[in-house]
Amino acid sequence: MSGARHLYVHVPFCSQRCDYCDFVSLAGQRDHHSRYARALLAELELERDLLAPKLETVYLGGGTPTFLEPEALRTLLEGLPGASELTVEANPETVTPALAAALVEAGVNRVSLGAQSFQPRLLELLGRHAGPDDVRRAIETLRDAGSDNISLDLLYGIPGQRRADLDADLDEALALAPEHLSCYELEAKPGTRFARAHGAELAEQADALEDHLERIIERLTASGYRWYETANFARIEPGRDLRSVHNLGYWRAHDYLGIGMGAVSTLAGLRWKNVPSMVRYLEALEREETPPREIEALDEATKLRERLMLGLRLDEPVALAGVEAVLDRAGLVRFSELGLVESRGESITLSRRGRMLGGAVSAELLLWSGDSLAA
Repeated sequence: MSGARHLYVHVPFCSQRCDYCDFVSLAGQRDHHSRYARALLAELELERDLLAPKLETVYLGGGTPTFLEPEALRTLLEGLPGASELTVEANPETVTPALAAALVEAGVNRVSLGAQSFQPRLLELLGRHAGPDDVRRAIETLRDAGSDNISLDLLYGIPGQRRADLDADLDEALALAPEHLSCYELEAKPGTRFARAHGAELAEQADALEDHLERIIERLTASGYRWYETANFARIEPGRDLRSVHNLGYWRAHDYLGIGMGAVSTLAGLRWKNVPSMVRYLEALEREETPPREIEALDEATKLRERLMLGLRLDEPVALAGVEAVLDRAGLVRFSELGLVESRGESITLSRRGRMLGGAVSAELLLWSGDSLAA
């Protein structure tokens, strides 16, 4: 089957921009919501031939897709192609009975909810509107509407976060029994307001990050969750695979199409990014033109390196046959002896310890000399 089987839809609007966020997002701008939803569907129509006839996943991310005006969200969901997994990101304060019912009616079968923490002082530090009660109420509302696949996001490494805070967050999250948990290290990119205000505290917190991750893994795996990717855990249920199929597509280096302001696509040896300008995006689509883009050709070496780097984030083996040309054999031997890599015949995977070190190990396993593969 030709064409991308994964579609990402970027909705940049939020009630306010979080200080630590460096995603393409815009605060408010409700007067643009309907116009933007129509532009998304216009871009989708222009790019329809790049998609497979049947999609595996559609993912609405942001921003906060559920901050869209109800009619704009309904228009968007009705215009999207069907898929086996349809995920929508949501902030707890946006979840109402009407919204939850509309998502289920539109075929949304997975909701990713941003909790970040259950500690009021940490939420205030992060500039989050939703409190712990909002998270609990949102999950109850989604359950009442029939949602049976909810993912919850938590952050660790927040300035001032103690181990007791992390344990309390995990207790709260587990009590809500989400099907999936994403536990992300707080990264405040240079230039964000959060980095400027809390850079010194983040540096002090760095020493605790490994301990925090180890604690998360220990608690969640003991509670029946599979640590299937560096930051992601899926509840183990007989007959159900609750991993994020959309994100597995990224980690397995599958082609995907991204639509929307600032959205990225990787397809047929090319990567392109729509410029992050609302005005330029809307005006181009209203002229029935593709939005202005930055385009990069991916050579074979780059594609193989990405396949290996991304694949090693998972708990499943990476076949050597596909990546041998960019694999540093000396590094493989060295890290195998250190117990960071496990060889399984014609495949490799990182050990538990290696996965905790993540990208630092993967980067050392790659050959970087030259821009292209030898003939």
